[in-house]
Amino acid sequence: MKTLSTAANHSVLWLGIAAVLAARRGSSRKAALRGVFAIAAASTSANAVLKPLLPRRRPAASELPAYQKLADPPTSSSFPSGHAASAAAFATAVAMESPRLGLAVAPLAATVAYSRVHVGVHWASDVVAGAALGTGLAWLSRRWWPVRLTDEARARPLDTVPVLHDGEGLVMVSNQRSGDPEHDPADDLETAFPRAVVVRAAPDRDLDEQLDEAVEAVEAVGDRALAIGVAGGDGTVAAAAAVAGRRRLPLVVVPTGTLNHFARDVGVYDLQEAVDATTAGEAVAVDLALVEVHPGPESDAVVRVRYFLNTASLGSYPDLVRLREQWQPRWGKWPAFAAALVVVLSRAEPVAVRIEGRWTTVWFLFVGNGPYHPRGMVPAWRPTLDSGLLDVRWLRADVRFSRLRAVASLLLGALGHSRVYGQREVPEFDVELAVPGMLATDGEVVEEAGHYTFRVAKEPIEVYRRREENWTGRDRPFLP
Repeated sequence: MKTLSTAANHSVLWLGIAAVLAARRGSSRKAALRGVFAIAAASTSANAVLKPLLPRRRPAASELPAYQKLADPPTSSSFPSGHAASAAAFATAVAMESPRLGLAVAPLAATVAYSRVHVGVHWASDVVAGAALGTGLAWLSRRWWPVRLTDEARARPLDTVPVLHDGEGLVMVSNQRSGDPEHDPADDLETAFPRAVVVRAAPDRDLDEQLDEAVEAVEAVGDRALAIGVAGGDGTVAAAAAVAGRRRLPLVVVPTGTLNHFARDVGVYDLQEAVDATTAGEAVAVDLALVEVHPGPESDAVVRVRYFLNTASLGSYPDLVRLREQWQPRWGKWPAFAAALVVVLSRAEPVAVRIEGRWTTVWFLFVGNGPYHPRGMVPAWRPTLDSGLLDVRWLRADVRFSRLRAVASLLLGALGHSRVYGQREVPEFDVELAVPGMLATDGEVVEEAGHYTFRVAKEPIEVYRRREENWTGRDRPFLP
């Protein structure tokens, strides 16, 4: 007990466990990050705030046997126990991200808390109060950093898509520039779908044009294209989805990009899951969003249409996404987003826009394909893929001290109640810019214009996904 109690001094024990957990990506790393943040909040609250405010004499440890006493007992206030607060905060935070890991850490946390009574430096009530404090602060972190136990979003299941045995009728494009530049996924695709037409994307041509040509070539010889396939990152998938939407064909997604946000939302994590879904002939309905790019008043050009699956943005939001993705592997999505927001706001230039018939200035404008969670905070994920709505959010720049107020509101978990924050959930949204500005879709800058209209396409696209994968194992956090 003495050794364990001493090992938890300054949270060294918990930081060591967090370092081990962070070595593995996924829920383990998210558990470690949340645990460290929870420890910081609990330790600060217990040691820097409550102990000075609530002084209490420690037990008479001198009455204990020598083998049970600490060599250097603490002299600060006994109430509450900082060790118990940090232990409970870490265990609770880990359990929120990974219940299995939480079950492994909880007995150790309870033993550390009890050890403070055993070695005579705390009353039992100190430990109970500290544990309650740590648990409460860990749960409170959900307000700023929502917990998502499953990556898949809900979507309406469909049984109308064709079964593609060995990829028969599938026309698929492979973007070898996505993800690992040393690996060309086309060979794996040809092995997994031996009867499919696999097109290796040429870097100097539009991907949707190459897909259209491949489909027309298939039909020219009397065959029929039954589905469009794509292997790549979010930008590549969006281009293929546009072709699928125009041709009213279902979409097969194989994630080979760096982050693969859309594939994770759909619930397709690797090539084998795409093979299973096409063999079973199961799919879900997914909204396809588009943005109409209007030419200037003196231009004779026609309205151009860009499609996106995840997000579109104006202003400094593309820079925010770039920094978030750069820091996300180390810190996790929400902490990386919060840090990126502070950095980007410090450098950003306001953009004059006309929203809902009123001119104002904003730091950036975000448009999500479907409502993102949580509302009134940093957009983290989509709970559904077929809502028929856009999630539009912006930060106003025409309010005094707008950047400072935005950061303060974010830290207090009250961004949705701040005057600098605006949000709408609508099927269509029109934005006019005083000076032409850059448009980014799915993380890539694609256009520069002064007038954009965002909307949800009338018909959703069909994306292959195994239904049993969505509703059973992956939704049960206790299963491997």
